[in-house]
Amino acid sequence: MSTDLSVPAVAAGLIGGYAVARYSGKRPLGGAVLAAAGVAAGSQWIKRGPAVTAALSAAYLGAFGASHPLAKKIGAWPSVLAVTALATGLTAVATSSEV
Repeated sequence: MSTDLSVPAVAAGLIGGYAVARYSGKRPLGGAVLAAAGVAAGSQWIKRGPAVTAALSAAYLGAFGASHPLAKKIGAWPSVLAVTALATGLTAVATSSEV
């Protein structure tokens, strides 16, 4: 079974976006990474139809949003890694050829 290209894009967007924002000190730059990866993932999701695209887009943006309050409880990096694991897992399941 091959992995859909959107799975690593989701991981790169969430982890890479946070890392760029944190280490560059420029939150908009991290947002640009998040957005670019989201567009790349979305270009794969759209092939599966609007319902899958909408659901996975909501999950991706929801993971980004959820990471902020979660970071106050468990720390920034653990939060980013936790939401990334959930978002990439959901993406992998939703885009597997067996679905």
